[in-house]
Amino acid sequence: MTTELKVPALPESVSDGVLVCWHKQPGDAIRRDEPLVDIETDKVVLEVPAPQDGVLEKILVVDGSTVVADQVIGVISASGSLSQVADNTEEAVVELQAAVGDDTVPAPGPAARRLLAEHDIDPRHLSGSGRSGRITKADVLAGITQVQAAAQPVAAPPAPEPAARAVPPPPAPEPAARAVPPPAPSLPEYEEERPQQRVPMSRLRARVAERLLQATQTTAMLTTFNEVNMQPVKALRERHRDAFEKKHGVRLGYMSFFVRAAAEALKRHPEINASIDGDDVVYHGFCDIGVAISTDRGLVVPILRNAEYMSLAEIENEIVDFATRARDGKLTMEEITGGTFSITNGGVFGSMLSTPILNPPQSAILGMHSIKDRAVVENGEVVVRPIMYLALTYDHRIVDGKSGVTFLKTIMELLEEPAAMLLDL
Repeated sequence: MTTELKVPALPESVSDGVLVCWHKQPGDAIRRDEPLVDIETDKVVLEVPAPQDGVLEKILVVDGSTVVADQVIGVISASGSLSQVADNTEEAVVELQAAVGDDTVPAPGPAARRLLAEHDIDPRHLSGSGRSGRITKADVLAGITQVQAAAQPVAAPPAPEPAARAVPPPPAPEPAARAVPPPAPSLPEYEEERPQQRVPMSRLRARVAERLLQATQTTAMLTTFNEVNMQPVKALRERHRDAFEKKHGVRLGYMSFFVRAAAEALKRHPEINASIDGDDVVYHGFCDIGVAISTDRGLVVPILRNAEYMSLAEIENEIVDFATRARDGKLTMEEITGGTFSITNGGVFGSMLSTPILNPPQSAILGMHSIKDRAVVENGEVVVRPIMYLALTYDHRIVDGKSGVTFLKTIMELLEEPAAMLLDL
């Protein structure tokens, strides 16, 4: 009895995905709920688990192929108790050992066996580089290369030219009107010292590019800047950092202060916490704040739901959890969908100033930057303070310049008086 392995239901608004990689090969034993294959969509990576114990009998879709929901991508042998899997494996080992002629040499693994069968290669003609002389996949690939090289026809040497031959007279020049233009110069070939590599764009990177281009083409983006004195937040953080970490099990960072300040400012400036839907403006009575997280696969923006009700500890714990699962590709579609406002922190990479791009349909995004000691004037005296430049990009179709400037100023004032913000004063 066999069971078809199908692509699970994809998230809403996602039509297809790319099969990234198989974790098992045909002939491998599998256990129920063990990850078998990864499928990358525009926003998340889905793990397809094994529906039951057994053996992966066939792979119908190779790595890098585009798949859709409910598509059959593999076949699992349902005869699959673990004891039977062990018996099948033992039989394969005996057969291959007999072919090799030495029962002390371990049989090749599933991947190597598959290549041997596909290319009709006798394992006795290969030398194993694995443990105890086991033939590995690399050994089989090397053998395939040798067979292909041996099959290439040998070019015959050029025939020697005759010792003497008559030299024909030079042809008469053609008229100028029939002159053939010289061929265009060919492109230079790159030398080994100037390597290049062409790789396909990942689904996530392609989706990010599409969204950013959409934002620049369909919104009226404008950016305003300000600077904030981070000394009060820095002093508060240093004073309570150890006690906070001991009690809540998470470090007290700067992002939680910015999330709290942004949530409070959004309540005071509802036009920033709005979006355009057709000919209507939708004002949101909640603050779902997205926090941009950079991963090896690209940028993702998980959402802190109802951030206006979250404590600093809850915010920090959520951000740490999001960052860990984002880098492992474990975020769900619901966790990165929606949001009424976004925050991005280029300062962690050393950025001093930038203009963030909107995340439609949101009407604004806040950009954080590096904290640098700078000379500022306070009460008529020049003092050194840790200063951060802030950037607010907003959609001028819905947010006026005055609203954008006053919103950013509100965030600045809340951060420079963090006690009043935390005490809801």
